[in-house]
Amino acid sequence: MGILNRFSDIISANINALLDKAEDPAKMIDEYLRKATADLAEVKKETAAVMAEESKTKRLVDDNNAQVQKYTDLAKKALVAGNEDDARVFLAKKQDLESIGAGLGTAYAAAHQNAVKMRELHDKLVRDINSLNARRQAVKAKIAVAKTQEKVNQIGNSADKLGNSLGAFERMEEKANRMLDEATARGELDSVPVDEAQALEEKYKTADTNASIEDELAALKLQLGVSGAQGE
Repeated sequence: MGILNRFSDIISANINALLDKAEDPAKMIDEYLRKATADLAEVKKETAAVMAEESKTKRLVDDNNAQVQKYTDLAKKALVAGNEDDARVFLAKKQDLESIGAGLGTAYAAAHQNAVKMRELHDKLVRDINSLNARRQAVKAKIAVAKTQEKVNQIGNSADKLGNSLGAFERMEEKANRMLDEATARGELDSVPVDEAQALEEKYKTADTNASIEDELAALKLQLGVSGAQGE
């Protein structure tokens, strides 16, 4: 049977093994479903034809067996009636039918075997299609999650690189602060030292100025006859 030769790989195919080997299981499922659905339509048609051939052959076998039984019964009746010649005719017909029946039996056995194979093929395709349809969304969801996880991993790697860049920036900032501190220190060291004596001199100059003012104020009071209490 050509149909059995064309689809023999379907019976032996292991869908789980195919998925394990697939680089993209989602595409593999879609492709297998497309082919399996197309195959199933033809398999159903061929299976129906093979089963019909089996039924036809079985009917011919049954009819032949019925004819064999009929002529056996007629041969018995002829013998009971004392007609051996008639019995011989019936038995000869019976033997011809039995010879035909042997061929029909062989044909039926082959038809039955073909029907069993086609039914196995049909049932396996139906199971695979139903299984894949049930698992299709779950597999695609897992693939989507895996792709998302891969993006998250890539973003994490980018974040790590950014962290390294920030670390380098902080080191450069620390170096800049150190350079500024050193420059400030050098500026302080390079400035003119403070003359402490001159500073104290200015202090006492201020005190002398205040004393002269007080002296002049006292002289004016004396001249005017103004007492300190009145001034207060």
